[in-house]
Amino acid sequence: MATVRDLIDNSAITLTQIGVLIICVLMNMLDGMDVMVISYSGPTIQSEWGIDSQTLGIVFSLALLGMALGAAFLSSKADVMGRRNMIIICILVMGGGVLLTSQAENLWQLGLLRFISGLGIGAMLASTVTLASEYAPDRQRNLFVGIVLAGYPVGATLSGLVAAEVIPVYGWRTMFIGAGVATLITLPLAIFLLVESWDWLLKKQPPNALDRLNLILRKMGHADLAGLPEMTHEAKTKPGVGSLFRHGRADSTYKLWIAFFMGFATLYFLTTWIPNLARNTGLSLELAIYAGTVFNLGAIFGNVLQGYISQIIGLRKAIIAFYVITGILMIAFGYISGNWLILITFGLIGFGSQGGLIGLYAVGARLYPTEVRNTGIGWAIGAGRTGAIISPTIGGTLVNAGLSLASSFLIFVAPLALACVAISLIRTEEID
Repeated sequence: MATVRDLIDNSAITLTQIGVLIICVLMNMLDGMDVMVISYSGPTIQSEWGIDSQTLGIVFSLALLGMALGAAFLSSKADVMGRRNMIIICILVMGGGVLLTSQAENLWQLGLLRFISGLGIGAMLASTVTLASEYAPDRQRNLFVGIVLAGYPVGATLSGLVAAEVIPVYGWRTMFIGAGVATLITLPLAIFLLVESWDWLLKKQPPNALDRLNLILRKMGHADLAGLPEMTHEAKTKPGVGSLFRHGRADSTYKLWIAFFMGFATLYFLTTWIPNLARNTGLSLELAIYAGTVFNLGAIFGNVLQGYISQIIGLRKAIIAFYVITGILMIAFGYISGNWLILITFGLIGFGSQGGLIGLYAVGARLYPTEVRNTGIGWAIGAGRTGAIISPTIGGTLVNAGLSLASSFLIFVAPLALACVAISLIRTEEID
């Protein structure tokens, strides 16, 4: 007898699935905007408050600590309460935290509010990836994940374009007000239009699960289920990090965490410090902000193309190829000159570094079953955010030491190489 998963895998994509995809993309656009607004505001905050790069790096790291804890601990609750409810909570935490950041009067208030915002940002990313992957046919799961995560650099890019015009004229606080309001106004959209994961309803079976599941199936053009299957032992067990190390998952979990840690370490050095480092090369404030924008513009194409390519050659080969190309570009950066050529190179580095990382999310979506999928992806992101916490502080130290952009790039090629090694050693055919 065909299962619900069989029906979805063997049927055409419906408007319900497209709707889930669009809303998840929008949520990640807000994620990218809320993360990058501090980077775009960084040079102005430094000038206004008289703080150095290393001190600002601590604020960056506090935000990333919040993202790590949100991804690991808060997002795992989505395996208990559902993906939709978690996304609604994340909107409130993200939007409220970012809006209040506009009122920060000192470094510690700024750091605390960025930490709170980070909790929602970290959990949002894991929940949208999980929800989208569960509504995707297996043949297009990598592509769905890539498209959803492309929302992140889209939001970062659009906010960068706005920041380049707004911050020099109206100041950095205006950017935080705009980002916070933009996040909070999406709350009704999530409440009234976002549907719960059919897979979660089927496996976890909360109250009224059958009625809710059949309503979703009817919207997708499928027949009602007469009843729910017997719950698995894993579904009855409260999910937690320990579940990621049972049933033969331990080896893959460790290696995925290493790959995420290394990939995030390089990516967040780049996303956090490119505007400042570009400014130090002599670019104007506007062009320095655009450097970060171009980086994220490249990432948009990298995310989607990676999702497409990995469906053809496999996730493992696609991730390694993207990271190798990124490493070559970072090594070659010291030999590149000219404002526009530098900006183009930033875009290509964003294409490769973000595209490779997005493949790791798709690996997580395939490694873990529905009952613990949000937990698995969340903890992998949390491991990655740990690398991201460290790298901005290292970046600030390098900037203060007077290291050039090219020399800094050389140092952060090493984590990409280690990520390639880790992903090559994961033993599962799911990513080949």
